[in-house]
Amino acid sequence: MQNKLSNGPLLDDNGELIEAGYAFSLVREYNRQSIKAKKSRIKEWDYYYIGNSKYGIALTIADNSYMGMGSVSFLDFENKKDITKSKIIFFTNGKLDLPHSSIEGDVFFKNKKVDISFVFENGKRHIKVFYPKFADKEDLRADLYLEETNHDSMVIATPFKKSKHFYYNQKINLLKSAGYVKVGEKFYDFNENTFGVLDWGRGVWTYSNTWYWSSMNGTYKGGRIGFNLGYGFGDTSNASENMFFFNDKAFKFDDVTFKISQDEKGHDDYLKPWKMISESKDINITFTPVLNRHANMNLLILQSLQNQVFGTFSGYVLIDGKQIYFEDVPGFAEKVKNRW
Repeated sequence: MQNKLSNGPLLDDNGELIEAGYAFSLVREYNRQSIKAKKSRIKEWDYYYIGNSKYGIALTIADNSYMGMGSVSFLDFENKKDITKSKIIFFTNGKLDLPHSSIEGDVFFKNKKVDISFVFENGKRHIKVFYPKFADKEDLRADLYLEETNHDSMVIATPFKKSKHFYYNQKINLLKSAGYVKVGEKFYDFNENTFGVLDWGRGVWTYSNTWYWSSMNGTYKGGRIGFNLGYGFGDTSNASENMFFFNDKAFKFDDVTFKISQDEKGHDDYLKPWKMISESKDINITFTPVLNRHANMNLLILQSLQNQVFGTFSGYVLIDGKQIYFEDVPGFAEKVKNRW
């Protein structure tokens, strides 16, 4: 059973999640001041990925209380290359002032080494980046506008077993892109058949977690098509985060499992095909990897082991007894282990 969230505050007077479940918009109101857990456990971020079948850019502004981060990744799928650069500042404790909602408020990460901004302008999201010496001695500049094409989004309120710990998350798929990225003198057009996704997250996390997440955004046979699939953290007995987007409609799904290919030693082989399937057989998708953006930040008591793999999706989902097929639509799938 999946519970659809009602309107109201996210947390009660004791800092506990009032209601767990899913929605198609931010019907529950997040307020950092209502959190009763240790302030050092609060984690807030805005993450954008914008791309097509040839290249993409990923951008993060995060305030994880004991540290804040501005991060930029540029991905070249044709040449199978990626560059990630991040700047970290310590003991931010909410000083980055990330908004309580995804539909208003601006987000900035600026210092002498990087300038990233996410600003609302005339109903669109305006993303600007200046990262000096991003690729060797070449600067990266980005100027992108993202426009929502779907009224619905994926929203989930997930409790952890530990008291006063929760995750409130929104994924906005199929954000139509307009603009460019420049690395040195190389110009990358982010206009034609290019889409973005916003991962908006606010919550109080437990120390050790592993999650799986996959996002697809693109067109197939003239229609917009995308999905958000994921699992692995918290108590998701009240709802999953699995949602499929087809033109102007969103469709909710229950379970999904990511089956990552294994090598001869039984380890995950991220660059071999994955399967995304559901027990009810309403999801059957094959993911064909192109590039793995691997990162392992290990600071003894803190670690983030990331395998974010980019490629294409083919398969079908079953909606009202009808199979919706698609082939070679771009996106990514990831497995992340954090001690944070």
